[in-house]
Amino acid sequence: MQFSRTKPPVPPNETGSANRNSSLEAKPLRDLVRSFIRHRSAVIGASLVVIFILCAIFAPLLTPYEFYTSTRETLDDPSAAHWFGTDDLGRDIFTRIIYGARISLWVGFVAITGSIIIGSFLGLVAGYYGKWQDSLISRLFDILLAFPGILLAIAIVAMLGPGLNNALIAIAIINIPTFGRLMRSRVLSVKQEDFVLAARAIGMKNSRILWRHILPNCWTPIMVQGTLGFATAVIEAAALGFLGLGAQPPQPEWGTMLSDSREFIQLAPWTMIFPGLAIMLTVLGFNLLGDGLRDIFDPRMKQ
Repeated sequence: MQFSRTKPPVPPNETGSANRNSSLEAKPLRDLVRSFIRHRSAVIGASLVVIFILCAIFAPLLTPYEFYTSTRETLDDPSAAHWFGTDDLGRDIFTRIIYGARISLWVGFVAITGSIIIGSFLGLVAGYYGKWQDSLISRLFDILLAFPGILLAIAIVAMLGPGLNNALIAIAIINIPTFGRLMRSRVLSVKQEDFVLAARAIGMKNSRILWRHILPNCWTPIMVQGTLGFATAVIEAAALGFLGLGAQPPQPEWGTMLSDSREFIQLAPWTMIFPGLAIMLTVLGFNLLGDGLRDIFDPRMKQ
């Protein structure tokens, strides 16, 4: 009696399966990039931000002058030699604006990053655990929000002393409640989802639930708010510099440049116009980028 041999089942093509999985993962990214490119205001905002970042990085290559050296041509009109003119000490204004981008972007990045880290941690704890932790942290946020932001920053810098680092600390502190309350509200919503309840039911640790399930589902609004908060940080840094509490001379901070040129607003208006335009365009770029990201990530706006 003969038995027919049956061929063993062919295992699935692991390479093809991996390629399909990678293509599925790449598809949302492609859709996100396409949505971003189609959003005109987001593209304009990102372009402005990239321009200032490139200027800050390649500042020594964009100008032959140093931001602290005098050209012996005080209050010179804008010309081919000095595109934005010179200030009362003969320093090239274009050079100081280019180098000032380094200070403003650095202050905004470090301050907002610190605010996001501290505020998100406090918001996670308050939203997930609740009880006395939520009451204590929420009252702390309420106290910080009870004061106008710039006045609280002035008070903090006045206690710590004027300087760029102290201004950075003050800006980070006054923005903590914004990210903390946003994270808390997201956690209160996400922790009621079925996948979180299932993780609790199987005995998963709270730290693992926070890190693996809740935090990844709360980052989108934090990222959007961080982009908008960057613009606010630039304005706050300029305000502290204008009051003499931020960057100290000869550092080319935009707010300090505005303060130094107040006396020459009629004689040499370009000494105030160009630093003001730098602040305006930077803030406009981050606001447009933040609004664009909000529209892209919000499914209700896609309709």
